Amino acid sequence: DKTGTLTQGKATVTTRKTFSGMDLGDFLTLVASAEASSEHPLAKAILDYAFHFHFFGKLSSSKDNMKKRKEEIFSEWLLDATDFSALPGKGIQCWLNGKKILVGNRALITENGTNIPEEAENFLIDMELNAETGILVAYDGEFIGLIGVTDPLKREAAVVIEGLKRMGVHPVMVTGDNRRTAQAVANEVGIEDVRAEVMPAGKADVIRSLQKDGSVVAMVGDGLNDA
Repeated sequence: DKTGTLTQGKATVTTRKTFSGMDLGDFLTLVASAEASSEHPLAKAILDYAFHFHFFGKLSSSKDNMKKRKEEIFSEWLLDATDFSALPGKGIQCWLNGKKILVGNRALITENGTNIPEEAENFLIDMELNAETGILVAYDGEFIGLIGVTDPLKREAAVVIEGLKRMGVHPVMVTGDNRRTAQAVANEVGIEDVRAEVMPAGKADVIRSLQKDGSVVAMVGDGLNDA
């Protein structure tokens, strides 16, 4: 697995861009409100980023505001989400202000009939080649922007992979992330065999396929969807 295994599991928002003319603060409010009910590691990164944006960028820096608890500050701008659904391997969807919002990967956006503008697609590809995970957002049927999240590699990742190779072990990365981001990470740690865009349930199928020639296979992953 990639996230939390080869990487530190400490994702941070490194890029954000709107494409609909929407104010960045409004965009972050929508995305954070949708992600507030999610248990995915990337959701925390988005919430933290949105919190700091609104706290330092929008709210007064008076002593009264500085004394407020984080939960109180969140309640000032987070919207109430209804009909929240987590879609494994794709993202999330819910309703905000009576309108449907989708936050996730390309498949989630396009399968729901929303077109991704060429400018956004090109921007997304550049992010992925830089090892960023792109999170796309559509609201009320319109593509409104994207967020790039980076999860730093563990310091020992490349050394461990090199050690496994010397032992005769063939390392394989199996991840739900897109192929470009996965390949960028694999290049950094020295893994040649990459299986990307694999749904959580599909990871077991990859293991079974590797076992077909009699190979002994060990899987290392996190507890979110690899257990």
